[in-house]
Amino acid sequence: MKKGFMKKFAAVSMAVMMTVAMAGCGGGENGGDSSTEFVIGGIGPTTGATATYGEAVKNGAELAVKEINEAGGINGYQVRFEWQDDEHDAEKSVNAYNTLKDKGMQMLMGTATSTPCTAVVAKTAEDNMFQLTPSGSAVESIKGDHAFRVCFSDPNQGIASADYLAEKFAGKTVAAIYNSSDVYSSGIYEKFSAQAQEKGVKIVTAQAFTKDSAQDFTVQLQKVKESGADVVFLPIYYQEAALILTQADKMGLDVTWFGCDGLDGVIQQLGSDASLAEGVMLLTPFVADAEDEKTQTFTAAYKAAYNDLVPTQFAADAYDAMYVIKAAAEKAGITPDMSVSDICEAMKTAMTEIEVEGVTGTMTWSADGEPTKAPNAMVIKDGTYTAVA
Repeated sequence: MKKGFMKKFAAVSMAVMMTVAMAGCGGGENGGDSSTEFVIGGIGPTTGATATYGEAVKNGAELAVKEINEAGGINGYQVRFEWQDDEHDAEKSVNAYNTLKDKGMQMLMGTATSTPCTAVVAKTAEDNMFQLTPSGSAVESIKGDHAFRVCFSDPNQGIASADYLAEKFAGKTVAAIYNSSDVYSSGIYEKFSAQAQEKGVKIVTAQAFTKDSAQDFTVQLQKVKESGADVVFLPIYYQEAALILTQADKMGLDVTWFGCDGLDGVIQQLGSDASLAEGVMLLTPFVADAEDEKTQTFTAAYKAAYNDLVPTQFAADAYDAMYVIKAAAEKAGITPDMSVSDICEAMKTAMTEIEVEGVTGTMTWSADGEPTKAPNAMVIKDGTYTAVA
């Protein structure tokens, strides 16, 4: 009698355990159910040297998801956004991707920076998971027909920068300082140099540095000073740019500084010395003080949500990325109960068929994942980013 009771008890216990386990498989630790909500993952650096980028991307994406859910979600389903910090490290980004898969991720909005994005895109390719990076600009960051981006690619930034200087700074001489050990910086400079030659932009000196020498720029700056350049092109990140501006000021170097999206954040990096960034120009798809209604509405909402913080282009790219996912998902007619692979197949077709009017411009996409949209120029004036007329 006792033995029979124990067998029945064991059987009941096993059934309960299996029921609990199956109930827990739906949507990760937040309790979401993949049959009733879309789970979109996000990856980027929210700690470490490039945290400014990741924080902006996370904020922009979360704001968009909040708005999307309040408006009824995607195809009638709510969206759960799961974020992981990768500290701008490729290995940690892959680990973050695996963590998000465990949480039930069905699509990836990320990663925020190029080198981690290039590592992760190989994993999303293996899983045939749809990936849209807001700001991973390296060509390799969207390798595969399942991956797309919102930002300009590195080559396109270099080409657009040369075109802009040829038009707006005709007859002026140009110097360049770039990081030869970084795929973002060297990729932009390579295309810039070729396009500058074609457009008749005279580059009088090009000075390289590496990650190991990215603290002291006196040699490069002295070469620039000796060249007599009018404009210095900086296809680099804001951390190095802040050091260059500080050291150039001490040398009395008087030039126009011109860069790409990597300079966004230089004001915060300089801190109390932010006046050194006065007059710095950036080619970017987003300027927070633009007068169009869409930009003004987004900027006001972002400031209200994040303690009066002015959104950068990284925040704008991520905000747009979520609305791009919504537009493609609705075009494709996907539902949360579809497999990751089936969602991807439907999404990648839809991406080539939609046009999205975002805060970073009106965008369309080709099958290679590249967006088509117009860049804008902004200048740092009185400590803020201001649109150039």
